[in-house]
Amino acid sequence: MKNVVVIGCGAAGMMAAIAAAKAGASVIIFEKNEKPGKKIYITGKGRCNVTNACDISEYFDKIPHGSKFLYSALYGYDNTMVMDLLQSNGCKLKTERGDRVFPVSDHSSDIISTLVKVLKKNKVEIRYQDEVTWIQTDSENNVKAVVSSDSGITEADAVIVCTGGLSYPSTGSTGTGHKIAKELGHKVTELKPSLVPFEIKEDWCRELQGLSLKNVAVKLEQLPPASKDVTGGEGSSGGKKKKKIVYDGFGEMLFTHFGVSGPLILTSSCYYEEKDKKGNPLEYVIHLDLKPALTHEQLDKRLQREFEVSRNRQFKNSLNSLFPSKLIPVMISLSGIDPEKPLNSVTKKERADFVNLIKDLRLTVTGTRNFNEAIITRGGIATGDINPSTMESKKIKGLYFAGEIIDVDAQTGGFNLQIAWSTGHLAGESAAAE
Repeated sequence: MKNVVVIGCGAAGMMAAIAAAKAGASVIIFEKNEKPGKKIYITGKGRCNVTNACDISEYFDKIPHGSKFLYSALYGYDNTMVMDLLQSNGCKLKTERGDRVFPVSDHSSDIISTLVKVLKKNKVEIRYQDEVTWIQTDSENNVKAVVSSDSGITEADAVIVCTGGLSYPSTGSTGTGHKIAKELGHKVTELKPSLVPFEIKEDWCRELQGLSLKNVAVKLEQLPPASKDVTGGEGSSGGKKKKKIVYDGFGEMLFTHFGVSGPLILTSSCYYEEKDKKGNPLEYVIHLDLKPALTHEQLDKRLQREFEVSRNRQFKNSLNSLFPSKLIPVMISLSGIDPEKPLNSVTKKERADFVNLIKDLRLTVTGTRNFNEAIITRGGIATGDINPSTMESKKIKGLYFAGEIIDVDAQTGGFNLQIAWSTGHLAGESAAAE
C-alpha cells in the first residue's frame, strides 16, 4: 500500500485524497487551517458554483490559459462524475442559468460536509493546523517525506501539492506551495489576480455605486501600446493599427466605488494583461452597450417615437423608460444635451450622438483590484514542468500538483472548480498507482 500525502484540504486536495484512497493508497491530508474547504465555503457568494453542466467539450473555450494541458484531466473526470459523486453521497444539486450547478440548499457548507463524509468513508486522515513547510527528496530526486509544523517528518511515497494560489489570502492561499515548488526546481509563472473587478478612471462611474445592470453587452478593447486617445474619434486606437477586442460578452455587471464588477466584468478580466510581451504597458477601454438587443437604427426610431409622443416634455424628464433612475443624471450629463431642452428642440445630430452614447458608453480601465478581491489566481507552476497525463512533476518523481497552484485558469461559471476536481482526481489516481 502506497503512502500518499496531500497538502491542502480544498477542492483539489479533497478530490485528490478521495481518488488516491479509492485506488488503494493510505492517505493523509495536511491542512494549515482549522477546518477544510475554506475557499469552497465562500465561492459563489456562499452558494458554491460547484461545476458547469455544459458538455465537457465546451469547457476548452472557457479556459483562456492552459486548455490543452487540461485535456486528459477534464475528460478523465468530468462534470457529470463530480455531480454523481456529490449526489450519490446525499448532496442534491440544481442547474441554473448558464448551466451553473449549485447545491439545492444554496449552502456551500453542504458540498464541504459531503466531501468530508466521503473522505472519512475512505479512511483518509486529516491533520488540521499542520502546515507542510518542506518536501524531502532522496539522492535520485524521488519524493521521500514531508516536513510539517506539527507532525515533523512524515514519510511518503507520493506527495500531491494542492495549496491554491494567492486569491483570498484569508482562506490560507498564501503561496506556500509555489515557494516549495520553486525550491525544488520548478518554474512558477507570474502570479496575478484574475476574475477580478476593474478600477475605472471616469468619476461619473463612482456616482453609480451599487447600480446593477442586467442584459448589457461589454467589449474589452486592448489599445495598441502607442495609443493614448480613447475618445472614440477616427484613429483613436493608434492610427492605422487595428482595434483588438480581447473579450466580447453579454450579461450582468455592477458599478462600485472604485469602478466596475459583476459576472460580466470578472470574466472579461481573464483577458486583461498589464504589459505586452516586450514589457510595454497596455491600456484598455470597456465599451458598454446598454441596449444590445437594438441596433443603432432601431434605437434611433424608438427615441424618435418617444420624443414625438412627449414633444413638449423636457429632455431630463423623458428617459425613465430607457434607464434606471440612478443612471439618468449621468446619461444626461454625458450626452451634452441641455437637460431643460424640450424634446421637439433636440436636433437630429444630438439624437444620433445620444444613440451612439447608449450603444457605446466608454470606461477607461486603470487597473484591477488586488488578490483580496480576486476569485482566482492566474499563473502558477508552469504546465511544461508537469505531465498532463498524470499531473506528476517532470522534475521530482512522486511529486504531483493539482488545482489553482498550476498555471491554468478559466472564466466564471463553475469552470475553475471543475479544473480543481479534475486535476485533483487525476493526481490522486496517478499518485496511488503502483
